[in-house]
Amino acid sequence: MRIKDILLFDETIFKNIDAFNPDYVPENYLHRESQMEALAICLRPALMGGRPINTVVLGSPATGKTTAINKIFNIVEMKSDQLICVYVNCQLHTTRFNIFSQIYKKIFGHLPPETGVPFSRIYIEIMKYLQAQKKSLVVALDDVSYLFHSNNANKIFYDILRAYEEFNGVRTGIFAILSDIEFRYMLDKNVNSIFIPQEIIFEPYTTQQMFEILKDRINAGFYPNVISEDMLNQIVEYASSAGDLRIGIDLLRVSGNFAEADASRKIEEKHLTKALQNIGSISLKSTIKTLSNKEKTLLQAIIESDPSDLTAGKLFGIFNTKTSTSYEIFDRILNKLEFLRLIDTKFTGDGIKGNGRTIIQRFNKEEIQKCLKTK
Repeated sequence: MRIKDILLFDETIFKNIDAFNPDYVPENYLHRESQMEALAICLRPALMGGRPINTVVLGSPATGKTTAINKIFNIVEMKSDQLICVYVNCQLHTTRFNIFSQIYKKIFGHLPPETGVPFSRIYIEIMKYLQAQKKSLVVALDDVSYLFHSNNANKIFYDILRAYEEFNGVRTGIFAILSDIEFRYMLDKNVNSIFIPQEIIFEPYTTQQMFEILKDRINAGFYPNVISEDMLNQIVEYASSAGDLRIGIDLLRVSGNFAEADASRKIEEKHLTKALQNIGSISLKSTIKTLSNKEKTLLQAIIESDPSDLTAGKLFGIFNTKTSTSYEIFDRILNKLEFLRLIDTKFTGDGIKGNGRTIIQRFNKEEIQKCLKTK
């Protein structure tokens, strides 16, 4: 088709193209029932006139954490006006002013002026509103690790959680969403003493769960018979091997776009092949980009080592030579790399107390190396 034909062609295979957007909240939220129940339990006290339970929502990338938060917040807002739920993406908003501007916008319907208004005035207006209206506040801080990178986390947590000390009766809580298992070591003692979170774990999706979720997304986003089950199985296999459901959703969307460009009523093999060439290692790059220098150094040491005989003990010797780091810190970093599904480990029964482990690479050396070099 010519470019003008593509732009003007009025038939579509998409019933709802928004179903393949990153911020889409599905009507059927599959395989996260227990996590949704746990989130509801943490919010329930605020709906009964108390404080929300502070929570850490923990899971590797693409396990449904953000979707779960948005889903439960939508449910709360439809059922009650006693609790104000604010979602903040900390990759975009990292300062005290920006975070509280998002809270201000949720409450008053508009952002405060960017200049000429001190932070203290915004803060006081928010808290006085909560106090006067007798409403509770829960703030979901997504990718909260970015607040630590900007050295603002402790102050922001303190501002939210200790507001009751200055504003009598104000009830506030935090949902901290992250993929970093070292989070609990990062907060100051005076913040930890009031935070004391409930942990809700989002385990990685199994291959079968990915199949069912993508099948549901197909039903929501495409008209019937647009894509075959065999092709869906290929997409599921690719997403599962990468450990990232988002890749499967992206492949559905991109394949559909290529099919429409060909004026095809179905997604064909050539469309999926072309989509695969365009998707690349997006998820892997984004995950590696969030690692600290020491974490990247350990990952580099893993891919440079002989994969046939790499134990935790040998790896620590290599890593310690490069960084002069204690075994405790090494072990935490190694656990984080496994948690993020960059590597796998297998207990061998050897070593101290039978806790010896072998390290298994999940990606090829060239792919990791390329991502480590990406700025």
